[in-house]
Amino acid sequence: MIDQNGESVPEEIPGPQPATVPDATPAPQPATVPEETPAPQPATVPEDTAPATSTPPAPTPPAPRPGPPTPMSAPSPASIAPVAPQPAATPEAYGRVDGAGNVYVTTAAGERLVGQWPGGDREAALAFYHARYDGLVVEVDLLERRIVAGSLPPDEATATTRKLRESVLAAQAVGDLDGLAARLDALEPLIARRREKRKAERAAKSARSKTAKETIATEAEQIAQGSDWRQGANRMRELLDQWKVLPRIDKQTDDQLWHRFSSARTTYTRRRKQHFAELHERRDIARASKEKLVVDAEELATSTDWGATTRAYRELMQKWKAAGAAHKDVDDTLWKRFRAAQDTFFGARGAESSKLDEEYAANAEVKRRLLVEAEKLVPVEDAKAARETFRTLADRWDAAGKVPREAMKDLEARFKRIEQAVRGAEDDRWRRSNPEAQARAADTVSQLEGSIASLQADLDKAEAAGDQKRADEARAGIEARQSWLEQARKSLTEFSG
Repeated sequence: MIDQNGESVPEEIPGPQPATVPDATPAPQPATVPEETPAPQPATVPEDTAPATSTPPAPTPPAPRPGPPTPMSAPSPASIAPVAPQPAATPEAYGRVDGAGNVYVTTAAGERLVGQWPGGDREAALAFYHARYDGLVVEVDLLERRIVAGSLPPDEATATTRKLRESVLAAQAVGDLDGLAARLDALEPLIARRREKRKAERAAKSARSKTAKETIATEAEQIAQGSDWRQGANRMRELLDQWKVLPRIDKQTDDQLWHRFSSARTTYTRRRKQHFAELHERRDIARASKEKLVVDAEELATSTDWGATTRAYRELMQKWKAAGAAHKDVDDTLWKRFRAAQDTFFGARGAESSKLDEEYAANAEVKRRLLVEAEKLVPVEDAKAARETFRTLADRWDAAGKVPREAMKDLEARFKRIEQAVRGAEDDRWRRSNPEAQARAADTVSQLEGSIASLQADLDKAEAAGDQKRADEARAGIEARQSWLEQARKSLTEFSG
């Protein structure tokens, strides 16, 4: 064949191209044949396929050759590592060029035609096809390194190895193709171990992911049943972010756990929305109620009915607390108005109370002077005169007016004790001068004396008759009536005195 520069190049037998490995160094390109190479002769093919119209040249018997070389031993996966290049066998050990320019490679399966070299230079032909073999060696070296380093996934490594092996066995090259194929075969156990290791790692990773997702789903379900509406929502978002970065596990388990997690989030979100909807409704009701309370408080702010208005403000405050909370900004604004109305009223009441305090303090001094006069009536000697004097003092006491709260209890107690002493003396005087009471006392004495005399007669008869029981009963009756008689005579004596 003549290229576009007029140079002759070897004619190749069509065949599959070598498989390329990612990042592999490109295989060397065929060198051009020097210009002094004789003009190419018509390409020849094996004798059994030569065209009938051409006269085939007399076949040149090949020189005696040794048997097929022994393929290089395949390295064990553990020993696969970059090593210093070793001297390679010569191309003649793995191929030959016959007299017709046909190039053959020798493998364990026998000789195989890989191309033609019409120029007749056997060494150049073998060198050219051996250079192709060197390119395959580079690809195999690179693939070994990548597999040993673990930079290829096992499935990709297997596919690349098998494809490269097919390319090696069908390569249009001269070299130890069986050795390269054996090196590629030696990679399969290593790839298998890597595959098992990755499978175990994926299983462990999947187990960790499953445990983590179960934990997330359980925590989400607990949050969904709670009522922490602020922190719960933040935690749900964090759990979702954690779920997203976890690896997927088997579809059935992953779907079940996701359904639990998603259902918990939906339940929580629904309850949270319902809570805030109800909260907003309650706040709106509270706002309306408090607006009405503020209006009522502002209407009372200028009242001077201190007692009734104070009670009214106390009731408004109770209603304010019972109304609940409105939105914070609204609640703050309404409270300021409500408090301002209260301050206006109680400020005016306080000013008025200051004036009253001064007046009450003066009243207290008046009552203390009245107490000095009243206490001179005790002990009471003349009940009638004491009663008249105390009545005058009591009128002056009432006319003195109110006193400070802290002094009221003591002053009233002292005046009350004097009043009781005067009343007691008056009651005693009246009781002793009451004729009806004196007559009742004398009658009581007479009745008791008659009863005792009758019981004494019964006692005498019982003793005379020897009736001990009747005697004891009469004796007990006499003793009781004598006690009563003593009290009745004492009362009668008081009337007489």
